[in-house]
Amino acid sequence: MKKTFSIILLSLLIVFALSSCGISNSESLVTLTSEASAPEAGQSSSVEQPEPTEASSNVEIPSATENVENLESVARRISVQFGENMVVYELNDGTAADSLYEQLPLTIEVEDYSTNEKIFYPSQELDTSNSPLAQSGAGTLAYFEPWGDVVFFYGDYNQNPSLFELGQVLSGGGLISQMSGTITIEAVE
Repeated sequence: MKKTFSIILLSLLIVFALSSCGISNSESLVTLTSEASAPEAGQSSSVEQPEPTEASSNVEIPSATENVENLESVARRISVQFGENMVVYELNDGTAADSLYEQLPLTIEVEDYSTNEKIFYPSQELDTSNSPLAQSGAGTLAYFEPWGDVVFFYGDYNQNPSLFELGQVLSGGGLISQMSGTITIEAVE
């Protein structure tokens, strides 16, 4: 008797746990409870199988494809246009990238600096409080905090504790070294 009661109690706990997790496949639920409450040889079972409720059968679980599409729609991209050319970057989720994104659109002068980067000075300083340090090579979009300039790297560079990554190039990376004059930076929809 104790064993039968334990099996019934275990079955009810499984049913409750699965229904609270939103299991929408009633066949799986019935199979699991049937297996858990199967009577031993010579015993009869008095446990009734639960009927699926309307609420549990109407639960929609997004597919893996929908989850990937949602993640992709969250990515922030910007375009840098100069002449007939365009370079597209994907911004990271750091606060410095947020600060730059909030200032868009920008039409501004870009300057040569060194042999591996182009720079410009945004109208407002960027908040670097929760931003990753720049660690990659060519194609990195960064912010050099001491001088307050945004950097388009087209060559390798040395890491610096004051150089914060804003994002990485997605397309047009080979054109970065050709940037000159007035550029327009906009959010890509």
